[in-house]
Amino acid sequence: MTAIPFEVNDTKLRDAFFRGLLFDALAGLQDDSRPGWGKMSARQMVEHLVWAFELSTGQAQAVCQFPEAQREQLKAFLYHNRPTPREFQNPVLAAGLPPLRHASLPEAKTALRVEVERFLRQAGDTPDAMHMHPVFGPIGAEEWARSHFKHAYHHLLQFGLIDGTPE
Repeated sequence: MTAIPFEVNDTKLRDAFFRGLLFDALAGLQDDSRPGWGKMSARQMVEHLVWAFELSTGQAQAVCQFPEAQREQLKAFLYHNRPTPREFQNPVLAAGLPPLRHASLPEAKTALRVEVERFLRQAGDTPDAMHMHPVFGPIGAEEWARSHFKHAYHHLLQFGLIDGTPE
C-alpha cells in the first residue's frame, strides 16, 4: 500500500499525484476490490474519476444547481486541507451512477490516464479556461486540480489503495 500525504495546498504534490502517484495506487485495484464504504464497484469508481476529469476539460458537461452566492462559500472547501467526507453525495449523481462505458477495469484505467493527461495539458496551455463543476460552478485549472486531488484521494482511501490521512 502506498503512503501519500494529504496536502491540497501543495502544488508540487498535486502534480506528482496526477503524473504518477494516482496510477501507482490504482495498480492495486482489481475487479473484485471492495470499498470500505459506499456502493461503487472498482470499475464504477475509476469511470467516475474519468467523468470528473472530462468535466474539467469540457469533454463532458454538468449543471451546477447551487446559487452563485452559495458556490463561493462551497469553494472554500477547495482551500481547506481536509479530505472529502466519506459519504459525500454529488448532487448530479443523486439518482445513481451512470452506466459503465468501458468494457473492463484496465480499459477504464487507460481512459483515466488519457483524461488526466488531457487535463494536465489543458491546465498548462489555458489555465484560466473555466469549466462547470457540479458543486462549485465554473472554475479554472487551479481549483479543478484541488478538486481532483481531494476527489481522487477520497476514492483511493475508499478502496484501501493508499495509506493516507484518515477522514
